[in-house]
Amino acid sequence: MNGYYSVFNPDKEKIADCGAERDALFLVHSRNKYWDGHYYQFNPLPGDIVDVNQHKKLGTNTVTVADGYSIREVIEVEGQTIPFQQKLPQNCQEPFIADFHD
Repeated sequence: MNGYYSVFNPDKEKIADCGAERDALFLVHSRNKYWDGHYYQFNPLPGDIVDVNQHKKLGTNTVTVADGYSIREVIEVEGQTIPFQQKLPQNCQEPFIADFHD
């Protein structure tokens, strides 16, 4: 869970905000030598905010297209035709070998 830790003195005044619990504990323990009653509190941050009420989808249709000699299926999205199976370019790079040294 994401959040931060706030450190307070005995009068409930905030001294500092810490990103890790160990830092808040260190600050509380270092202050307790002189003043007793210091404490810390975890403040959670909200997670990703996602709007689940909107259901927007693109209008799609599966279409069979005959191009001269071949027949292929495409998806039609708002007037554009996109091939179902798109071919990626061939990779011309050498393979990575982790323990290989020149």
